[in-house]
Amino acid sequence: MMVFVIGGSASGKSAYAEQLAVSLAQRTQQKKYYLATMKIGDEESRQRAAHHRELRRGKGFITIEQPVAIHRSLETMVCGEKLALLECLSNLVANEMFSEENPKPEELVVQEILASISLLNQGLTHLVIVGNLVFADGILYPEPTRSYLRAMGRINQEIAAMADKAVEVVAGIPITVKP
Repeated sequence: MMVFVIGGSASGKSAYAEQLAVSLAQRTQQKKYYLATMKIGDEESRQRAAHHRELRRGKGFITIEQPVAIHRSLETMVCGEKLALLECLSNLVANEMFSEENPKPEELVVQEILASISLLNQGLTHLVIVGNLVFADGILYPEPTRSYLRAMGRINQEIAAMADKAVEVVAGIPITVKP
């Protein structure tokens, strides 16, 4: 089962996704993997990563640092039933789009990420994906930021369509959008 959890910045989506993942895994005693997509390159990102590690402490997650090609995380997982929490889609898209000297084309990023998510989902019992709302701030950004936002919007739509369940978290309150 794939669950897509989406929300704005500091909406509580990560905490909700972690609780959901723990609950799903407890039902069948699955291994729980936390797929961390953030590239840690400065003090702020180190603090954010430390905060997220603190939030999931004692919950039994095995962390896999996988900032690109998210499907490759399957190579390090053990056989059997397993669950993965992908945190988060916006970092993955940014990493894929901007990891080279010139940004990858929007269409290529969308195709690669959707294919990678599909492969990942096929190898898991449960997949919980955390994503961010885009275009909510109403700011007109320059290219290539607009390209990134368009890619995020398209990927969000496709992931929501693929997902068995979609939940938007608003001010810490989960609202089921699908089914």
